[in-house]
Amino acid sequence: MSEDNAKYPPVDPVKAALGACCPRCGQGKLFDGLTKIKPRCTNCGLDYTFIDAGDGPAVFVILIADFIVVGLAVWTEINYQPPAWLHALLWGPLAIGLSLWLLRTIKALLVALQYKNNASQGTIDRG
Repeated sequence: MSEDNAKYPPVDPVKAALGACCPRCGQGKLFDGLTKIKPRCTNCGLDYTFIDAGDGPAVFVILIADFIVVGLAVWTEINYQPPAWLHALLWGPLAIGLSLWLLRTIKALLVALQYKNNASQGTIDRG
């Protein structure tokens, strides 16, 4: 039987995403700013050049945030009929804040899942 020589215990992708942490060690920070990924982990030294989240996080954010904000706005309009300025005051900041939080969290989740599943760009074997 082969022995496991892992230096780092497995990190749950959801926990790494919620903390925006390194997918390998779970300690170092993943982002340099709001959504810019650092070149490498400051804790374990994992090189982040393998990361390619693409447009996936933005698509998920659009779908999830719009469903929540528009659903709440429609529900509020049906039940309370507030003036238009109150809708703008309520739902504008909520949409922006929710979108920014979701973008960062979903991007970190996709990075962690990419690392966990050893995903890479597909190639065609013409052998």
